[in-house]
Amino acid sequence: MYVRDAKNRDEVWLLDHIEAMDLDDVAFRSRDYVIAVDEASNSRAGFGRIRIHKHDDGDFCELTGIGVLEEWRGQGVGAHVVERLVKTAGDEGFDRVYCFTNEPNYLVRFGFDPVESASLPEEVRTRLEAKREGVMPDAVALSLPVDAFEMPTEAREAFKRAAPEADAESEPEERAEDFGIDPESATYKYDTGR
Repeated sequence: MYVRDAKNRDEVWLLDHIEAMDLDDVAFRSRDYVIAVDEASNSRAGFGRIRIHKHDDGDFCELTGIGVLEEWRGQGVGAHVVERLVKTAGDEGFDRVYCFTNEPNYLVRFGFDPVESASLPEEVRTRLEAKREGVMPDAVALSLPVDAFEMPTEAREAFKRAAPEADAESEPEERAEDFGIDPESATYKYDTGR
């Protein structure tokens, strides 16, 4: 398993999974995302986005659109996506990142701290309110200094041996009948008649 920057060819896959997970896709740009990939099967397992908000009073960095496919959950995929996003934010010159979520306990284990709305800088508070009005009415703000990220040991170890769960929902196998073809009587272009 590894985490890489998203490429243009990942755009449709990202949009499909963002929609399926009902995540925030405002101002979507595939180049803002990172994707966790299984190197053995080249399967994509999870993703997340860094979104930089530019303001006259100062820019801030938001981690958003973080999702892990169901068959890959509980194996450190999300943790490594978040780690890569935090590192990217630091590389971009930010010393703090924000995240707005209705599941704060997940991020708290990495060192994120909940922040009361009244304590947020005005630009960050405005973004939180927009998130609440949009896709996440119960969102709370979390903040993390980029050098304070903590990767739980169990997440790092699980990521090393991550594999999709066999009983997870998978794509059904396509059959000729699905396309209106009767396999008993159909002839094919290269049928030799034997």
